[in-house]
This record gives sequence, C-alpha cells and structure tokens, in this order.
Amino acid sequence: MKETIPVFYDARQVSQPASFSPSAAKPRRVVERWHAMSFPITIVAPEPLTEAQFRLAHDADYVRGILDCRIVNGFGSKDPAVAASLFWTTGSMLSAARSALASGRVAVSPTSGFHHAGHNWGGGFCTFNGLMTTVLSLVATGEVRKVAILDCDEHFGDGTEDIIKTLGVRDSVRHVTTGLGYSRDPDSFLAALPSIIAGFLDCDLILYQAGADPHVDDPLGGWLTTDQLFERDRSVFACARRYGIPIAWNLAGGYQDPFDEVLRIHDNTLRACAMAFLGEDSWR
Repeated sequence: MKETIPVFYDARQVSQPASFSPSAAKPRRVVERWHAMSFPITIVAPEPLTEAQFRLAHDADYVRGILDCRIVNGFGSKDPAVAASLFWTTGSMLSAARSALASGRVAVSPTSGFHHAGHNWGGGFCTFNGLMTTVLSLVATGEVRKVAILDCDEHFGDGTEDIIKTLGVRDSVRHVTTGLGYSRDPDSFLAALPSIIAGFLDCDLILYQAGADPHVDDPLGGWLTTDQLFERDRSVFACARRYGIPIAWNLAGGYQDPFDEVLRIHDNTLRACAMAFLGEDSWR
C-alpha cells in the first residue's frame, strides 16, 4: 500500500466569520485542493477537544465565556459558529500531534488561528491556543515530557508566550517564534534553521506553524519569496526527519488577495513535507 501523510480534518472545524482573515475557512479549501492535486494524503477524523482540555491552557471563566458566546472571540464577535468549531480546530492539532508521536514521523492539522490567544484573552483571529492546549494535554497524560513549538508565522506568538509565563510551564515547552528576534535577511534566516531544529533534540515532538504571511506580497508580511518559503519548509521537515523528532504541522497566517496565492504556499508546504518523508517523487 502506498504510504501517505495523515491529515486531520472534520468539516465541523470550519467556520466563516465576517473578517479580514480567511483563516477560519482554510481547512476545507486546502483539503479540497490537496485531493484535487492528488497529493499522497489520507484524511483522518480528529477527536474534538474537551472543555477540560481547554482549561489546561486557558482561564476557566474565559473558556466558559467563549463557549457560551458571552465573551468576544478572536475575530471580534460572539458568533456561535466560531464557538462550535473550536472543539474541532484545536482537536485537529492534538490528534495530529498524537499521530506523529505514534508513527515517529509526521502528521498535518490544516488549521490556523492559535498563537495570539493568551491565557485569558484572544485576538488577532485567535480564540484558543491550539498549540498550548496540545502541549499541555500531552504533558498531562504523560505522553511527552517536552515539546518544541516552532512558530514560523510572520508575527510574534504573544499568546503562546503569555500562557507559558502565566502557568510557569517553561520546562515543558521550547518556544521559538520567528516573529521576534530573528533576522529578516532571508539567507541568514534559512541558514539558521538547521541549528534551530538541532536545539530541539531534548524534545519529544515538534509543533510547526508553517505561516504563509512572511511572503513578500502579503499585506501583513513582506520578506520571503515563494521559493524561500518552500526552502524554509523543506529544511524544517528534512531536519526533523534527520534528527528523528516527530513533527505535527499546521497552517498559519496568509492574507494575500486573491486568496489562491495563500493556498499555493500551503500546497508547497505539503509538497515539501511529502518530499522529506515519502521521497522526492512522492507528490508528482
């Protein structure tokens, strides 16, 4: 049987709030494209997150207020459709992480909208932090001791950092957010990636946010070309495989118009992933 990459998707993780950000609609659109392009993927139904798991990373009153639609979500609304989707969006990330751990290889969560959600607040199109709920769920069950978060979105993962500091869980997380403190010179940045991954050797898992918004034509980005973003992804996946660190990745950022330009960047991330884990010709 041909080897494939597991993609954790359920239609319930899609919502389409009125917003500048198209991120909430990404899961369905990327999955449809990947099928149409005959990428070597297998769609797997994720397990939804529970309210108790949200509370591992977030204030209990904030969680209940979001789910009851009393508190404004990361899109600036109290949309029940957004609240309903959050169980599946974050559940997809945790399910992908568990799959990568089980195989020792890679899995995909076609989701975004995580890293600007702090312990008791959301914003920047992020309501619950699926990165930290995943880390803390895995730590709580003893499935991991330490997880690396490699956040290659254009912007600083302020919500992730807030949760780490508020809960005092720095020993469980190695957080690298390239939106802060990393060179905006493409050659220097790309050259640094192998050493960044080498710094994760004490971690059981990598969660990789493959942001599309560092693209030179993105209205909220502006410093990496399409080819350089592909090289970023290729390097991350190749290094993770070389060092034998399981990796679960998700989508992040991307605001170009037409939106197909963002989707092409996400296509390239999957292509780089398939090349690293299934072979150079696996995606053709």
